[in-house]
Amino acid sequence: MKNTSAEKLTPEIVKYVKEATIYTDEWVGYRQIDKIYSHLFVKHNEKEYVNGRIHTNTIEGFWSILKRGIVGIYHFTSRKHLQKYVDEFAFRYNTRNNSESSRFNLLLCNSNKRLTYKQLIYG
Repeated sequence: MKNTSAEKLTPEIVKYVKEATIYTDEWVGYRQIDKIYSHLFVKHNEKEYVNGRIHTNTIEGFWSILKRGIVGIYHFTSRKHLQKYVDEFAFRYNTRNNSESSRFNLLLCNSNKRLTYKQLIYG
C-alpha cells in the first residue's frame, strides 16, 4: 500500500480479517483497529521487540525472505504480478517444514486452475 494511514489501512484490514488478535508495532496507521479487534503491540521506538507472546519477528522474517527472493531470484517484480510472487513465497514459507515431495504433492492437489500465458500477460 502506498498510503498506510489509519484511514486507508483500517478498511483493508477489515476487508480481509474477520476475527483475530492482531500483533503489530506502534505504527499510527494501526490505531483505529483497537476498536474492532483485540490489538496488542510492541514499542519498537522504545527498543521493545518482544513482550511475552507479542512480537512482529515472524512477519518481518517473512518479508525479509521475500525481498531476498525477489532480488536474488527474480531481480524485478511488477505491481501487476506482485501478489503472485507473495503467494508463492507464502506457500514456501507455510510448507517449509514439509519434505520436498510432500510440498510438491500439496501444490498439485491445490492446482485446480490453469493460468495461461495470455491470461498472465494480458489478463
